[in-house]
Amino acid sequence: MRKCLPAAVTLLALSACAPTQILQVPTVEVQGVRLTRLSLPGGFGGTPVADVTLNLKVSNPNAIGLRMANILTDVIVDGARVGQVELPNVNVPARGSANQTANVSIPVTLNTAASFLKIARGQGVTYRLDGGFTADFGPLGLQRFGPFTLAQGQWKQEPILPF
Repeated sequence: MRKCLPAAVTLLALSACAPTQILQVPTVEVQGVRLTRLSLPGGFGGTPVADVTLNLKVSNPNAIGLRMANILTDVIVDGARVGQVELPNVNVPARGSANQTANVSIPVTLNTAASFLKIARGQGVTYRLDGGFTADFGPLGLQRFGPFTLAQGQWKQEPILPF
């Protein structure tokens, strides 16, 4: 029994030194979303795309700064997936936030053109960004988060098409 006690005390002491950090999920909030250009299928002049500008606020509740990378999201408009985008990497301070502007081009197909036309005409739609990302916490390493809903809301803007 005496030989086991020093080993148990040593094991207990070592386990007290082990890192017990629990990392919280950083959040992404869309501050603004705007369709800046729309070209439709069947037209002349190249691949049809919807150019979208997303103004994002990324918040980090953790006591250590992070770099968010590999932010891959599905874009869902009125319940239908209209495309997938990769957002820019962003550095976020500990217990802080960072603003990020993402300019993305989403291919437009015959199946997704109606959703983008509603937005271009100034009609309101719901949107959702579903995906995940990798957070680099420096000395604590990489942590993958997702898939989950990163952000969602209403999207209505001034019309960009005259019809």
